[in-house]
Amino acid sequence: MAEYIEAKWDKVVQNLCDAGCESEDIQRFVQVLEAGQYREALYLLKKHRQILLDRCHAEERRIGCLDYLSYQIENNRVQHYLNEER
Repeated sequence: MAEYIEAKWDKVVQNLCDAGCESEDIQRFVQVLEAGQYREALYLLKKHRQILLDRCHAEERRIGCLDYLSYQIENNRVQHYLNEER
């Protein structure tokens, strides 16, 4: 039975690793889950999710900048782009 429980925890830890959680965050998550603090565990997951989402949005903005510059070049508007006031 102990092996079964340990295998379950291995899956949880692997999932958190795959999600990019730091080892300290994983340890904290396991601690609160073992203590039955499910609301705190959900809070930790939501907090990490928000961090990932913020990173994603930042990268989307960077991609948008590259797309805009590519559009300007493709449409022979590079001179106009270079002369714009910033």
